[in-house]
Amino acid sequence: MARITDLLAAGRTFSFEFFPPKDAEEQQLLTRTIADLQPLRPSFVSVTYRGGRVSRERTTRVVVDLLRTTELTPMPHLTCVAHPRSELGDIISVFRAAGLENLLALGGDPLPAEEQYKELEYASQLVDLGRSLGFRSIGVAAHPAGHPRSPDLTSDRRHLAFKMSLADFAITQFFFKVEEYERLREDVAALGVAKPILAGIMPITSLTSVQRMAQLSGYAVPDDVVRRIEAGGDDRAEIRRRGIEVATELCRDLLDAGVPGLHFYTLNFSKATREIYANLGLVKSDGRPDVPEG
Repeated sequence: MARITDLLAAGRTFSFEFFPPKDAEEQQLLTRTIADLQPLRPSFVSVTYRGGRVSRERTTRVVVDLLRTTELTPMPHLTCVAHPRSELGDIISVFRAAGLENLLALGGDPLPAEEQYKELEYASQLVDLGRSLGFRSIGVAAHPAGHPRSPDLTSDRRHLAFKMSLADFAITQFFFKVEEYERLREDVAALGVAKPILAGIMPITSLTSVQRMAQLSGYAVPDDVVRRIEAGGDDRAEIRRRGIEVATELCRDLLDAGVPGLHFYTLNFSKATREIYANLGLVKSDGRPDVPEG
């Protein structure tokens, strides 16, 4: 199984994120989406840690199924907040025993007090634990606008630089301006860290949904992007078309800026990602991906 560190060393990556299904209907949707996207031959795919402790089984099941039944390289997410240290160690050991080589280490969103643990509070501590149990390819999250719980952008960048110094790469939360990515990359580089930062891409197919998700991560969708989408009026098809256009333009700008990878937040749907791939010319006439080198 490939390590993402090796893939990034070889060139630019293109990857997708899925979330584990909570019922049979969501499982059917995920199965269809994986089948639709697998022909694009992504560099890797990630599977989120959805919610609290209940995600332990769900995430593990999805990544192990991907490993055993597809040619995809899966990377599980894992959050500090949902488990005590001993359980986090057990989960990581299960991942390693299954043959997984890659891990995304996250602090995690706050949970209800009765479900939350603080033996490990920070992603950097989870990176250390993952290293001690055999992972040699570990990523962390980066927030272009700053983590929602950071008191200011300066302290946010210091914390990000520290955890990136321990990890191998970072993946950003979604954003909509290439300048936001470039500023993040420059800020971290100024602190002495030059490891790859992959850009998280969220196609806008519903402005309301994206704005709600953005608020949860402490980010505001830029006003000019909002106006551009709202110009579609009440026509859902036109709103969606404009959203795909915005995402395509952002991807082109990022590729021109030398981004080491694009990571698409699919929300377990395939059509928007496939359309952006086609718009970018990443798919040849025979259906195979045509991936430019970074």
